[in-house]
Order: sequence, then structure tokens, then C-alpha cells
Amino acid sequence: MRPDPTMSKTVPNALPRSPGGRLKGAIGDRLRLAAYIARGSTTTMLAMAMAAVFVLAAILGPAIVPYDPLASNPQAALQPPSFDFWFGTDNLGRDVFSRVVVATRLDLGIAFGAVALSFVAGSLIGSLSGYFGGWVDAVFGRLIDVIMAFPLFVLAMGIVAAAGNTVENIVYATAIINLPFYARIVRSEIAVRRESGFVQAARLSGNGDLRIMAVHLFPNVLPPLMVQISLNLGWAMLNAAGLSFIGLGVRPPTPEWGIMVAEGSNFIISGEWWLALFPGATLMLAVFTFNLLGDGLRDLVDPRQRT
Repeated sequence: MRPDPTMSKTVPNALPRSPGGRLKGAIGDRLRLAAYIARGSTTTMLAMAMAAVFVLAAILGPAIVPYDPLASNPQAALQPPSFDFWFGTDNLGRDVFSRVVVATRLDLGIAFGAVALSFVAGSLIGSLSGYFGGWVDAVFGRLIDVIMAFPLFVLAMGIVAAAGNTVENIVYATAIINLPFYARIVRSEIAVRRESGFVQAARLSGNGDLRIMAVHLFPNVLPPLMVQISLNLGWAMLNAAGLSFIGLGVRPPTPEWGIMVAEGSNFIISGEWWLALFPGATLMLAVFTFNLLGDGLRDLVDPRQRT
């Protein structure tokens, strides 16, 4: 009896993949999905390119700037933008361009650190509240209400003023004021889906509560969370810059956008406009970039796009 030629072609594809093969296949599918989404949206490509520029500036900033951001040169004080000093110099003769680029690492570090902490803590609180309900939801709900009862920037000011204006305390304060956003989003999404058919099927299959929350429910919450993360990155940078502007943030002479805007505001009337313009414009562009990136991230993690 002659073998069926179709069987020899279909049998290899029917064999189960190894764990390594499944991982590589998942990564490849995700990369192809990201490339497809980026090609289909000029806005997403622009946002990704701008975000990559800021990340590279944060990583390579001190190595690529033309001048030492902390070195004073009184002979070159208050020089307007030129070929030698692209963004001009400040009242101590320090190169504004070098300080703006080097400050990217600090501001993005504060933003990413604060958003990471608030994302983890808020997702955990929201998952437990939405899934179990009852007294768990009541306790965590009152905690979130207490935080939301204060004006968020005023609460951050109080935390930093009480704990001390260090970078770590700025990160903690920013994470605390952003925590309710993640907790409320996760709680509402999980509370809606906890009695869905796929959750019931997972429960009947022997999955525990923690596995159901982590594997079956939480991935469906990621699309709105991605948008919130991108927005919070911009808000975290604005919050850090605002604290520095009023004297509760990073201490001078450390390069930081909020400090530079505060120092430059004293010279606007006398005509040295570049001192506040360039760090302020960089801060605005960074916030705009991460807000714009939210749409692309939402499409990338949305299960409905995986077709």
C-alpha cells in the first residue's frame, strides 16, 4: 500500500512545539504584530521614534554632550544660542544644551520608577478588590478614597516636604498619587469579567484564584492600562518638574528640567529667553511623546488585534 503523500506534509506540523519553540513563536508573533501596527499608523511610528530618541538621550547623554553640564565658565555667561552653544549658556556659563540632554536621564528615571511602582501596587490592589469583593474591596476602596481626597500635587508636596526632597522620595510620592488610577481601572475591569464564561471554565478546570487573576483576567486589563501608563509617564515628569520648580524636588546644581525652568524664569524679563525656553520645550515634547505613544501601546496589547 502506497503512503498518502499528504500525511507526510501534515504530520510534522501536528507535532507539539517545545517550550523554547513556543516562546520563540510568541516573541516572533508579537514583533510581527508591532511591525504591522507601526506600519499602519504614522502617528505610532512617530511616537516610537521620538520615545527612542529620549531613551537614547537618557542612556548616552553624559557621553555625547559637548560640555560638562556642571562646569562653570564665567567668561561665557549668558551667551545666546550659537554654533558653539546650541541652546546658549546660563548665568554661570554652563552649556544649556548639555544640561538639557543630561537631565533626560534623571527625569525619565523618576517617571519610569514611579510609574512602575504605581502600576505594580495599583494592579495588585485592583485585582484583589475586583475579584474577591466584600471586605477586601471595602478596605482597599477606602484607602484609594483617602488618597483621592487630596489634591494630588499638594499630596506629593506634603510627602516630599515631610520625607525630604531626595530623588527616592520624589519617586515614592509620584507613585502614591498615581496608584488610584491603576487600582480603579483594574478593579472595574476584573469585577465585570470575574463571572464570565471563560473564567468559569478556568475555575472548573482546576485553576486557583491567583492563576485565574494572573493568567486569564489580567491580560484583558492591559489595553486600558497601557494608555494609563503612557499618560502617567508624562504626568510623572510634570510632577517631578513641578516639585523642582517650587524648590521641593531635585536640588541644584543637578541638571533637571524643572530646576532649569525655575532658574531661567528669573532672566526672561532681562531678555535671556533661552534659559527657560529650551528645558521647558523639551519637557513639553517628552510629555507629548509619551501621551502619543499610548495609542500604539494599546493596539499592541489588545487581544482583539491578535487575529
